[in-house]
Amino acid sequence: MTGTSTPLAPAAFSYPGHGANAGIGVAICHGFTGSPLSVLPWAEHLSRRGFAVSVPLLPGHGTDWRDLARHSWLDWYREFEAAYLELAAQTRHCYVAGLSMGGTIALRTAARHHVAGVAVVNPGLSFYDRRVRYIGLLKHFQRTTVPAREPNPTPVTTEDGDYSLTPLEAVHQLSRLFVATLRELPAVSAPALVFKSDTDIVVPPTSLELLRKRLGSRELNVVSLPDSGHVATLDVDAPLIFEQSVQFFLQHAVAAPHSAAAWEKPVTRTPETP
Repeated sequence: MTGTSTPLAPAAFSYPGHGANAGIGVAICHGFTGSPLSVLPWAEHLSRRGFAVSVPLLPGHGTDWRDLARHSWLDWYREFEAAYLELAAQTRHCYVAGLSMGGTIALRTAARHHVAGVAVVNPGLSFYDRRVRYIGLLKHFQRTTVPAREPNPTPVTTEDGDYSLTPLEAVHQLSRLFVATLRELPAVSAPALVFKSDTDIVVPPTSLELLRKRLGSRELNVVSLPDSGHVATLDVDAPLIFEQSVQFFLQHAVAAPHSAAAWEKPVTRTPETP
């Protein structure tokens, strides 16, 4: 999910919108160990179509693996939630979107706020690295774990930081995010669009099964990505993601109520622990 072929440094992305679509906001969340660079083509495509876009850089991400270990899943979630709320206050209709773990965070945001809809790419609610079960023991002897490597990585790589090793404690935080999000999925009532890569080796099919079973939304549309790996926003099926998400945002903005902070729906919230 990382590389060094681009001179761009990881940074937050924002665009105020223009034209007829300026009143539609899309807050996008990047994935675990990544940065806004992994969803930048998506964000730029939406910007060219006039949407207002916000892609925050999550705490501890995009720099060095040691920084990742200093933050909890609640730090990651709250950074994105704040970006969504700021964008929602500036637009008539505001969506949440995300890649991988960013999709998980977007779904949790949709469970807690009155979003116009949610569009996610390979959202994680489980993952193949089963060593997470033993992290409570391993972290006392070993500081990092080797992340999953795709055999056919995306053709475009990004300089997302030094994540050749992933802190075990950070993977443990990722597992806690999954558990917390699963509890709140029934509260998601907004329309949902899910893109799933057929050859994803990072997020297993069980994540989609869990999403189908737990999601409260009456409208769930799943789009298969036949030729892309996990970071599909940088892969060959990216144009499909970009165009279908645009149609999704336009379609549901027509009927959706104003989604700024004043329209926040009441949610029964469980206590949050890092």
